[in-house]
Amino acid sequence: VALADLEKEKKLSFIKAWEDSEKTKAENKAQKKLSAIVAWENSKKAALEAKLKKIEEQLEKKKAEYAETMKNKVASIHKEAEEKRAMVEAKRGEEVLKAEEMAAKYRATGQSPKKLLGCF
Repeated sequence: VALADLEKEKKLSFIKAWEDSEKTKAENKAQKKLSAIVAWENSKKAALEAKLKKIEEQLEKKKAEYAETMKNKVASIHKEAEEKRAMVEAKRGEEVLKAEEMAAKYRATGQSPKKLLGCF
């Protein structure tokens, strides 16, 4: 009877050891898969973050290029406006000089202008 009990206990001990071994294997396998999933997730996140950063850098570059273009256009418009102002000033100077010369001529000859002010 003691021998049978000993055999039975030995068998139960073996089964328990096998069960523990299988549970440990299952646990290790699950942990390995979970670790792989975490690594995969981190890899995908990092790739997307890198892509986002690249897109942001491209947008910043485009923004800088557009800002430079707009700045150049504003400078060009300003230059053109300055040229137009200079032309108006030059024309005004010519017309004032012409008016002064004509007035001097009329004074010298004693004649009156044919046309008075344009608004009368």
